[in-house]
Amino acid sequence: MSRTFTRAVGVTAALLALGLTAGCATSSDVEAVRKLAQEAKDSADRANRAATEANAAAADAKSEAAAARQAAEAARASSERTGEKVERAFKKAVQK
Repeated sequence: MSRTFTRAVGVTAALLALGLTAGCATSSDVEAVRKLAQEAKDSADRANRAATEANAAAADAKSEAAAARQAAEAARASSERTGEKVERAFKKAVQK
């Protein structure tokens, strides 16, 4: 957000300064530059909100992935224990 906003404000300020130094700046010119600056700020604000939402979604996805990994590891361990029990039961049945 800050890079886009800073750039938009810089461009706007440069345009305003150019208009004022040229001596041709009318109130409508100044108003046009203000409008342009406000549009740039609004656009930067929207981009910042989108980035914040994307960050939150990524954090949620990371959390869900960690929970899924933990569940998968628990299921694997349970499966291994069950396999070991079956193996022991089979060996015991074969010995009889």
